[in-house]
Amino acid sequence: MARKSSGAWEWSRTAQTRKSMLQAAREVFGEHGFAEANVSDVVTRAGSSVGSLYHHFGGKAELFMALWEDHQLAQEQTSASSVAKARQDGVDDPVELLITGSRAYLTGAWERRDLVRLFMDGDGPPGFELLRRTRGRQWLRQNAALLGAGAEPIDRLTVAVLTTVIGEAAREVATSDTEEAAREVIEAAVVLIRRLDPVSRHPEPAA
Repeated sequence: MARKSSGAWEWSRTAQTRKSMLQAAREVFGEHGFAEANVSDVVTRAGSSVGSLYHHFGGKAELFMALWEDHQLAQEQTSASSVAKARQDGVDDPVELLITGSRAYLTGAWERRDLVRLFMDGDGPPGFELLRRTRGRQWLRQNAALLGAGAEPIDRLTVAVLTTVIGEAAREVATSDTEEAAREVIEAAVVLIRRLDPVSRHPEPAA
């Protein structure tokens, strides 16, 4: 029993150390960018050591990637939870579900705007752009599945345009000066999604 308690304590301490380092990295990368940020500044702000950082992450590049993954996971969980709740409330229209998930995603972009700005400026370690493109393709597939889009070129194009609209809206939200301005961008994105409605786009074949 004591061994279990010790293990739980060690896990908790490890999780807290990782969390502290990610928060410190968020601040330091946000202030200096990836290229100019120093590992020593991160560990000092986290109240840790260089050895601990390398143990948990492997280095500055891996820390940056981990911060990005943590941000992506938070955004995805927020959107997925909103869509799941809408389904529980009886919403079954694919476009409305996409809008629900998009609102949550874009609201998260405002709440985590420092991270969105950090990751959109192109200052990242080698391999970061490839990772972003890979995640972008996964996002396209997720949106296509949510909308029940077919394999026709117009379906793929429409989903790609919708996904681009959401992504560009996130950039605009993150660079907005006020929350009110961010909300206006979110509502404009919703209007565009409804106009592009891929579900009702295909007319019924003539009799």
